[in-house]
Amino acid sequence: MFADRLTQVQRDVQAALDGALAQRPDIPLTQAMRYAVQGGKRLRAFLVLESAALHGLSDAQAMPAAAAVEALHAYSLVHDDLPCMDDDDLRRGQPTVHVKWDQATAVLAGDALQTLAFELCCDPVLGPADRRVALVAALARASGAEGMVYGQALDIAAETATRPLTLDQITALQAGKTGALIGFAAQAGAILAGADPRPLAAYAAALGLAFQIADDILDVEGSEATAGKRLGKDAGAGKATFVSLLGLEGARTRARALVAEAEAALAPYGATARNLRDAAQFVIARQM
Repeated sequence: MFADRLTQVQRDVQAALDGALAQRPDIPLTQAMRYAVQGGKRLRAFLVLESAALHGLSDAQAMPAAAAVEALHAYSLVHDDLPCMDDDDLRRGQPTVHVKWDQATAVLAGDALQTLAFELCCDPVLGPADRRVALVAALARASGAEGMVYGQALDIAAETATRPLTLDQITALQAGKTGALIGFAAQAGAILAGADPRPLAAYAAALGLAFQIADDILDVEGSEATAGKRLGKDAGAGKATFVSLLGLEGARTRARALVAEAEAALAPYGATARNLRDAAQFVIARQM
């Protein structure tokens, strides 16, 4: 079942991240790194491992890539929470890194988690060198100035814009900020197997947008205790979101349509993609 599989992934990826950090010196930097990678949905790691399974690769063969995407994601959250960015004091139900330590430690911990992600992508367990190089290149594109960082830059710029973003502009912003890393995760298994990643790219594009729409809905209707973070900040800041432009019911309808698109993209894989189809449903049913 999907829930059991997700729980297994959460446990195994946490162990992999803990292991990767276990030999580092026990100083505030490393302590902050360990703190930042605790908990979370692990959806991105799940996508890595399931996309690998579609191509006959075991969890062990793909685990460093799954841990890598979660290290990269953790770095992005640490930096996004900083006062100069989204200025949040709560993440995964705990004080954010810059609150628990200080801003300098948070910046450095994020930097170190980012570089750890690329170190993990070089693990020989992942297969031949050319495929590891392709994986590193894909993660760099997804996380940098063409992907996640680009989306964050657009988000910051929108805070001082004279007009709220249009639906097309929000869609482009979130395709970078949220969707790019989800896209990498879903295609990682195909990259490692030397297979065609295009069906998984189509799946991920729809999934990533549905994920963000669900986030916008949770920001309006969710519980802070369940979500583990502050809610309602976008509305309080007057920022345009999928909910503000489409309305709650319109946003739900759009998210459901995107999930259907994601599921349709998995047709080439047949029944073996069941867990990925369930992940699409999870994205719009989750409460955190």
